[in-house]
Amino acid sequence: MSETVSVDQSASLGSSFAAALALKDFDRIRDLLHPEVDFRGLTPRRVWEGEDPEAVIAGTLRQWFEDSDEILELLHLETGAFADRERVGYRFRVRNPEGLFEVEQQAYIGERDGRIGWMRTVCSGFRPVEGE
Repeated sequence: MSETVSVDQSASLGSSFAAALALKDFDRIRDLLHPEVDFRGLTPRRVWEGEDPEAVIAGTLRQWFEDSDEILELLHLETGAFADRERVGYRFRVRNPEGLFEVEQQAYIGERDGRIGWMRTVCSGFRPVEGE
């Protein structure tokens, strides 16, 4: 785990989510998600859905980043606003038994009561890092 990744409590919802995910800090992610979150995710082979924090964490995020996946570094983080949504893009460097990878995700977030109430995420999948 990279020591350079931290969770800034004053950061936007999107950047807080990305930083917490980089640390696999599922307790912090649970705090960021509204109890009635509307979550949809798209990976190269599947569509994922969740309607509460536990479904998002156990049914999606822990599947995307399994125990054997060590997130080494948050390589890139970009946020912005679009109408009433926040846009966040982030890229991780990940090591697992199959090798070294980069994973990029782009998400749109809607706020509800100060938490993530609506989220749509697209994931690149685990892309091999050449020459490492």
